[in-house]
Amino acid sequence: MTGVDQDLPQTTAAEAADSVEGVEDVPTDVRERHAALSEELLGHQFAYYVRDSPTITDGEFDALLLELAGIEERHPSLVTPESPTQRVGGTFSTEFAAVDHLERMLSLDNAFDVDELGSWVDRVRKEVGDAAHYLCELKIDGLAINLLYQDGRLVRALTRGDGRTGEDVTLNVRTMRDVPERLTGTDEFPVPELVEVRGEVFFRVEDFLELNAGLVEAGKPPFANPRNTAAGSLRQKDPKVTASRPLRMICHGLGKRAGFEPTAQSESYRALAAWGLPVSTHTRVITDPEGLAEHIRYWGEHRHDAEHEIDGVVVKVDEVSLQRRLGTTSRAPRWAIAFKYPPEEATTTLLDIRVNVGRTGRVTPYAVMTPVKVAGSTVELATLHNASEVERKGVLIGDRVVIRKAGDVIPEVLGPVIDARPADARPFVMPTECPECGTTLRHEKDGDADIRCPNARSCPAQLRERLFHLAGRGAFDIEVLGYEAATALLSSGVITDEGDVFTLDEDQLAEVELFRTKAGELSANGRKLVANLETAKDRPLWKVLVALSIRHVGPTAARALAREFGSIQAIADADEQALADAEGVGPAIATSVYEWFEVDWHLDVVEKWRAAGVRMAEERDDSTPRTLEGLSIVVTGSLDGFSRDEAKEAIVSRGGKASGSVSKKTAFVVVGESPGSKHDKAMQLKVPVLDEQGFGVLLADGPEAAAAVATIGDPDAPVEEEPAAEEKPKRKPAKRKPKATPPDEDRAADERAQEEQQAEEQAAEGPPAEESPVGEPVLEEPAGKPSARAKSTAAKSTAAKSTAAKSTAAKSAAAKSAAAKAATGDTATGDAPAADPAEAE
Repeated sequence: MTGVDQDLPQTTAAEAADSVEGVEDVPTDVRERHAALSEELLGHQFAYYVRDSPTITDGEFDALLLELAGIEERHPSLVTPESPTQRVGGTFSTEFAAVDHLERMLSLDNAFDVDELGSWVDRVRKEVGDAAHYLCELKIDGLAINLLYQDGRLVRALTRGDGRTGEDVTLNVRTMRDVPERLTGTDEFPVPELVEVRGEVFFRVEDFLELNAGLVEAGKPPFANPRNTAAGSLRQKDPKVTASRPLRMICHGLGKRAGFEPTAQSESYRALAAWGLPVSTHTRVITDPEGLAEHIRYWGEHRHDAEHEIDGVVVKVDEVSLQRRLGTTSRAPRWAIAFKYPPEEATTTLLDIRVNVGRTGRVTPYAVMTPVKVAGSTVELATLHNASEVERKGVLIGDRVVIRKAGDVIPEVLGPVIDARPADARPFVMPTECPECGTTLRHEKDGDADIRCPNARSCPAQLRERLFHLAGRGAFDIEVLGYEAATALLSSGVITDEGDVFTLDEDQLAEVELFRTKAGELSANGRKLVANLETAKDRPLWKVLVALSIRHVGPTAARALAREFGSIQAIADADEQALADAEGVGPAIATSVYEWFEVDWHLDVVEKWRAAGVRMAEERDDSTPRTLEGLSIVVTGSLDGFSRDEAKEAIVSRGGKASGSVSKKTAFVVVGESPGSKHDKAMQLKVPVLDEQGFGVLLADGPEAAAAVATIGDPDAPVEEEPAAEEKPKRKPAKRKPKATPPDEDRAADERAQEEQQAEEQAAEGPPAEESPVGEPVLEEPAGKPSARAKSTAAKSTAAKSTAAKSTAAKSAAAKSAAAKAATGDTATGDAPAADPAEAE
């Protein structure tokens, strides 16, 4: 690695290589690999801990360290005190005074899968039996800190350093809002004579984004990620710089202490809170291995619900007496382990930058890269958003780049590794013509960062994307009509646009090679597609609206429009103000819908679907009384008799609002199995709580009857913060691995818009219950417009369920536009736009 070894403290790299001299029983190639790994890892540690400028990602570092540990496990004679496997962190900087910790700051061993975690649990139980409880806390991706308080006064703050000696950053730490100058005390937890407090310094994601936004506005380059920025901010020579950064801290342990002896790790956290120090609200004590595995699975799915970045869950034996029995190794305690989630960042080579045209004409540059494993999947394509972003990020074709993939989000290029830039790297030039139809590209309006292909009706790329979109689960949900099929249908000429899709018959499909057998007959998939198209004609109105590809209209907005107007005819006839007045719509979506129905060929599509038999009106079930009109009801946990959607539909059909958050305006909270914090908040706010049987009473007999069987809570009940989505996710239908196709910014923007709308809805309900300070961790048991605009007629619609999955694989006919959709899947669109509609689209 360039620019690393020359900055290492003298002899460090050499010691790593010399440490294996004289070992006769180890093969030469193994010995050389061990020396090379040791030297490389020491260099990376120095770059990470001292220079705050890592040269590889955490996941890549862990992989190298794991390889080194494997070599040493097979050849114990190679293990020396200088080995990176035996050392804690990195060396310390000479720019700050070096001070010894009173008690050594150990590191943690890692588990990268449930099997490794299970092996650790087995070792613990073998040593101490079944008596152990497991304290679980989120592993914050930040900078370790050690605070020393004497007689309640902060006297020193040190970084981890090498575990024995750290850097004195006391002046900088004193500027942090979370670090008290003096500790408070209670009768239960008086202030100790002396105590070392261990914690993590970090940026909340919200604060980091705000900091970067300010830098960009000032014309300065943004920071790369929260962890490195937090480390650099804390280690500033000028404390005023540190004070200007919104650094936060969470405490997670004690070092040397006098005047306080906890019996459990959880007790020490209660003491820390009593002393006025910040502790995590996400800490839990779990009684059994099954609950432990479930907790880790939960946070693996909800890691972005935390206010800060996390890369795992730390598990500790709670009882101090058992911790002592288990002891420590030279670098880590045996009574604790860090479960690491798959890394969400990786480094790879940017081979090329190409562009993709989305279903609304947006032209998006995307990166083509050497395939790399990140967030549990192999990524070779990533979005670059627009030409301005390419320039801002400073990436050149040929660069080594850092990419990020968080959950189901489209993989994104964060920036280049400047030190590794090759001499032949070249800049990207944005095309001026549509790569699919040759139309001159243009900005939709002045100041718009995006450019578009204005040939919406006949651009092959836009047609293909709209056809693929209407078959998605959030729209008509048509199995067999995937990306490959959409391409084949259009290229063969059997359909000219999406309006023709419901007129397809067996004879037409037999003309398409994809749906024809070698004998020249219609294939089984062809017959299946004809049947599925017939079924899809009976979808609910909101799904038809989603399928129309109206900008910003996804499931939430479509449901609101369907509920308010009841038919395509009524929506088409409504003026802009009437659309905006509909609850859950708003002016930006209203403008988009109004303008869509002003376009003649859009009305042609609607008329073709109507003529083919697609239901264009919501079925009005007058037999269901509107007993919940205007009431906000929250359902949390798993119900035996209702799926999540069924419970929501039961509420909405009776005039109620199925909300996602609890506030003082909530009428009822329905709790099922594993309800989580929403139940706690309801109890604190004295919101009526119903079990599933009570929910049945609410639906059958109305709110008055339900209130008689509801439970009213205790306003003094503690509230523990939990992510909003406690319900267990449903198993998704299996689907074939799609061929790589370009990241679709239209879908991504719709998803972001949907999140914004949901946030607005929650804000409109009023503030949630005020969170209580962290107390004892929860002990968990197992667990009038022109008539020309209205060419469609109203008809009754019967809601049909479908759980089919789409199979997608683009062939060479679509290769130009279909080089990367594996990064995005076939996600349904979202709803509400940002303040500027162009931003959300």
